[in-house]
Amino acid sequence: DIHYEGIRLTPAEIVQAARDRRAHVIGLSILSGSHMPLISQTLALMQAQGMADVPLIVGGIIPDEDAALMRAEGVAAVYTPKDFVLNKIMMDIVALAEAPAHTAQNRNWMGAAPNGAAPQSRTGGAQLCGRVFLGS
Repeated sequence: DIHYEGIRLTPAEIVQAARDRRAHVIGLSILSGSHMPLISQTLALMQAQGMADVPLIVGGIIPDEDAALMRAEGVAAVYTPKDFVLNKIMMDIVALAEAPAHTAQNRNWMGAAPNGAAPQSRTGGAQLCGRVFLGS
């Protein structure tokens, strides 16, 4: 399922809608110059809501330096106009949705499960991509 919630949402609205819909991946498109504070706020709210294991992907006009900072902060993927191979982007999102949930402590979505348990797929393998929430 893909849910598009519209434009000009606040980080709080994005996180609440993604939580309500039990999103497996959250994707944001940000075309303003305010991407850094918006992403920081979104990640902080996701952490506070117990959603640190949900990958956040971001797209927009984002300088390489900012993209690197976002990834260091916990963003799973950043796409810019240089990333135009749509099939690759779609497969990246599928991989994120199907990846084992990560531990909240390190935001490493590909990390091992707590206590050495076998990691579980976010979607239980029942869907190709799970629930993707898109907001801008």
